[in-house]
Amino acid sequence: MSIPRLAEMKANGERIVMVTAYDHPSARIADTAGVDMVLVGDSGAQVVLGHDSTVSVTTDEMLVLAGAVRRGARTAFVVCDLPFGSTEVSDEQAVATAVRFVKEGGADAVKLEGGGPARLSRIRAVVAAGIPVVAHIGLTPQTATALGGLRAQGRTAQTAARIVDEALAVQDAGAFALVVEAVPADVVGVVLPALRIPVIGIGAGPADGQVLVLHDLLGITDGRAAKFVKRYAAIGDAMTAGVAAYVDDVRSGAFPAREHTYSASADAVEAARAALGRRDVRTRGDGD
Repeated sequence: MSIPRLAEMKANGERIVMVTAYDHPSARIADTAGVDMVLVGDSGAQVVLGHDSTVSVTTDEMLVLAGAVRRGARTAFVVCDLPFGSTEVSDEQAVATAVRFVKEGGADAVKLEGGGPARLSRIRAVVAAGIPVVAHIGLTPQTATALGGLRAQGRTAQTAARIVDEALAVQDAGAFALVVEAVPADVVGVVLPALRIPVIGIGAGPADGQVLVLHDLLGITDGRAAKFVKRYAAIGDAMTAGVAAYVDDVRSGAFPAREHTYSASADAVEAARAALGRRDVRTRGDGD
């Protein structure tokens, strides 16, 4: 998968499929299933690292996740979130962080949240450094507190106008694709025809493509799913049932059974007994 191919898919009306994944086996599964893009999201802070919010994750933690995903995704286009605090200080800081994700994490592109003036400057700087950028507007979890919490955006006249302005602005700044999160479909539908770049929706209605967290769509995560999540499996329940069955078998002695053990020759068993016997003799001698 490549940027020209993604642009071609948009032009041809082919839907782009993206999933958010955080490790090697998840990326391998997504790749095998035919996903076009894999996002190493900073939501990994909560989903796999146990943090309370996305802002807690560090660049080094994200690089570990990115490297694991890159090794699992052989054909999919890999995009990595730049975590909160790694781009806010200056354009130079943003470029330095983006370079790390390309060199150390194997990213094909990086993702930057927000469409305000400072974020547009960051996008331009990173693109100028030769690193492709995916923009992200609407609900931006890294700055959700400033937005009033994790809630849909673009539902008022003021915020709907802001969504349109930011979508066009990030395109002009050089982003090659755009993620729009938790924005009414009717608002996205207004600006979509004016955008040349692929638009990936998450809770934003029909767009050029869609993205969901792999753990959400497979039913691995706990608690109530977001409104925009459709669960395609209940893997979490199956995982819990499987581990519970293992616990029962170990405690009852049913596992391991004979078929789960390795065989040994009679000579090997006799040699083991002889070795133990020699040790017992030495031990008794030391005691004397």
